[in-house]
Amino acid sequence: MTPAATAAPGALALKVGELVEVRSAEEIHATLDENGELDGLPFMPEMLAFCGRRLTVHKVAHKLCDYIGHTGLRRMSEAVHLTESRCDGSAHGGCENACSIYWKEQWLKRVSADDPVTPTPDAGQRVLLPLLVRNSQKEPFDDGAVRWSCQGTEMQRAAPEALPLKHLGQYREDVVSGNAGVLQVLSAFLIAVFNRYQNLSKKLLPDFLLIRDGLHWGFLEGGVRSGRTPTEILDLQPGELVRIKSREEIMATLDSNLLNRGMGFDAEMSRFCGRTARVKARATRCVDERSGRMLTMKNPCIILEDIVCEGAFTANCPRQYVCWWREIWLERIG
Repeated sequence: MTPAATAAPGALALKVGELVEVRSAEEIHATLDENGELDGLPFMPEMLAFCGRRLTVHKVAHKLCDYIGHTGLRRMSEAVHLTESRCDGSAHGGCENACSIYWKEQWLKRVSADDPVTPTPDAGQRVLLPLLVRNSQKEPFDDGAVRWSCQGTEMQRAAPEALPLKHLGQYREDVVSGNAGVLQVLSAFLIAVFNRYQNLSKKLLPDFLLIRDGLHWGFLEGGVRSGRTPTEILDLQPGELVRIKSREEIMATLDSNLLNRGMGFDAEMSRFCGRTARVKARATRCVDERSGRMLTMKNPCIILEDIVCEGAFTANCPRQYVCWWREIWLERIG
């Protein structure tokens, strides 16, 4: 950590709906170590475009789902997600995951709507950008492919502490921060307890005593028992209106691991079955968080407007991943 970092602003204890301003690149640079990180969390090149902008707190990022080691929830400290601040992948090979960016509170300042807007000089950005670009890649793979580094790939370092279900303080924080209401928190907690019971029952009980074969809440079960899963090409384009097919129709396209040609479908996505939505984009490229390798889809997936993981079945995780949809899970309207 640089000497200037010791004088950096402290925690703000932000809550959902508060207005903040992203600090200048020069101020943020003072909080970063030689790897362009604060507490293991990278400040990415894509984030520089937000310097000086005013945004509202969308979610308080006090916990997150571990998609790398699948260890459950992990604790994050002094970080938030802001409205309209998703990574555009421009410095990471055109990754189309559109992850919600994590903002450390030290990179922000609380403001009111009446406060005058101060122009942000871009000189600090020119100084900081080379450091951020350099650290957006790691040692390449043996085949020469780029090994990307971003907030997603470094999440286990940025959130090193596991957050067990029994730590009840997390549910209070969900409510106090404004992330979720009391009923949402209670529902998510009961679902988590039920899923934990299902895991134990499959290990300890005979099959005839299992509830719905020991499946997690949502009770998804792939219908393809052998051979390749089916595919369908609709050539959907941005702006088109689609309906998300029923659970039964989608499960008929999944294998025993709830995959369709490598693309997963989960209980969080099943909550949107039957809903109509507009196509936002066709997506083919994403960085694998576990390895840092860029994955390229043979068949484009579809991203729908305003359809993100809401954490209803994952203890109200505020990460709000963008869902990727196979075209066979959708049907064109009109």
